[in-house]
Amino acid sequence: MKSLLPLVMAVTLLSACQRDPAAAPATEPQTTATATPMAEAPAPTPAADDTAAPAGPVSQASFLGYGDMKLGSTVDEARAAWGGELNGAPMEGTTCHYLWPKWISRPADFAFMMEDGRFVRYDVGTDKETAPGGGKVGMSVEELQKLYSGALKASPHKYTQGGQYLSMDAGDVAPTRLVFEVDAAGKVTSWRVGLSPQVEYVEGCS
Repeated sequence: MKSLLPLVMAVTLLSACQRDPAAAPATEPQTTATATPMAEAPAPTPAADDTAAPAGPVSQASFLGYGDMKLGSTVDEARAAWGGELNGAPMEGTTCHYLWPKWISRPADFAFMMEDGRFVRYDVGTDKETAPGGGKVGMSVEELQKLYSGALKASPHKYTQGGQYLSMDAGDVAPTRLVFEVDAAGKVTSWRVGLSPQVEYVEGCS
């Protein structure tokens, strides 16, 4: 009887070669990665509405004064409230004069009237400023009356043929008055806000 040892060894070697390599134990321990939580993404910012009109500058003109400068305050108080440099000084022997910002090239465009040591009126001759209620230089009489719901009272202009003044009182807001000057073509050329009687001075401090 032949020995079975060579046959058994051959079968054993063949079985070892057919084993699944994946089933073999790992020679090195596998490291399990720990998941790091992701930071919460910030909420998206809403897109700007391209159809919205840009906000324009807020006018500082009011029936009470201009910005922090209150009608009826002293010249020193008005200067302090303005906070910047103002040009202008009273002429000798006069009680009325104008002050205006140093960046103004024409005082007729924007100036503050001082009389008897008080801030009593401000004058505007440019469309860069808006009057209380929304009126501006360059508007027509029709536009003004519509804007102020017909509250403006008309009177003839002292010097301009066909021109006029359109004015209204501040009522309970303040003891002041708004006056628009309109040329013969029916367009606003200037406006002013002030106390009485100074707001009625047609020639300013002249």
